[in-house]
Amino acid sequence: MSENTENVQLDIVGQTGQIVESFINMDIKQILNEWVIPYGTKILLAILIFWIGKHISRFVSNILGKAVLASSKDDMLKSFVSSISYFLLLLITVIAALSQLGINTSSLVALIGAAGLAIGLSLQNSLQNFAAGVMLLIFKPFKTGDFIEAGGKSGTVKQMGLLMLELKTGDNKGVLVPNGKVFSDSIVNYSLNHTRRVEWDFDISYESNLKQAKEIVDSLLAKHELILKNPAATVVVGALEASSVQLKTRCWVKTSDYWTVYWDMLEQVKLAFDEAGVSIPYDQMDLHIVSNASNQQD
Repeated sequence: MSENTENVQLDIVGQTGQIVESFINMDIKQILNEWVIPYGTKILLAILIFWIGKHISRFVSNILGKAVLASSKDDMLKSFVSSISYFLLLLITVIAALSQLGINTSSLVALIGAAGLAIGLSLQNSLQNFAAGVMLLIFKPFKTGDFIEAGGKSGTVKQMGLLMLELKTGDNKGVLVPNGKVFSDSIVNYSLNHTRRVEWDFDISYESNLKQAKEIVDSLLAKHELILKNPAATVVVGALEASSVQLKTRCWVKTSDYWTVYWDMLEQVKLAFDEAGVSIPYDQMDLHIVSNASNQQD
């Protein structure tokens, strides 16, 4: 061991000994007045501030969430407002508690700002999703329980978090779609209105009786219990295709009955056409072979 290292160790031991000796020489009253009471009081006040502030933050965030739910009837907005308000109030509480301990909170705030900037630059996509979530909550293009198509996915809205939208598909799968993708893409809300229009294109052959086919479809529409009478259903010739006459059929139903009516009418029309002898053409190709006889010469 070198002489310099030994000298350093001796200096450290000597300084430590002086501190311990001076602390021992202090009487109990002096220790209480100069150390325990001032610093102990600050620590207790800081803990008290944090404890009270935490409970106040939770109470205020719950009140704000209930107020938002009462005014908007939107569980997603309630959860969003509660989370954000609790986080901000708790941050203020922590700063107040640290200030009570004598820590320079202005430097802390500047440090938090710098850290926030650094984090923001590294989490640009997350901030984009967060901003998109705020815009979705403001414009409210859908609510919990709506069946929508957004971000290339379709399903029933379960909940919207700060960054992700949770959907449940028709086959009971959970899908998470980033809020940024939802907001930047088209949103189709199938549950927005109470009624929807159902559309079919029924093709019949040119040899079939057109008037009979229209009467069959009209009769099935009129007898169906789930099809609304107003607006009235329509059956018209929509196009004369290469191998078929196209009957465009439109009717209105309650949104909840859409798929029931759609599938039911497909089956009923097929069965009725078969019974009446109305043929539904399918893609086919006719080949005409022409044979040219030629005289062969020796």
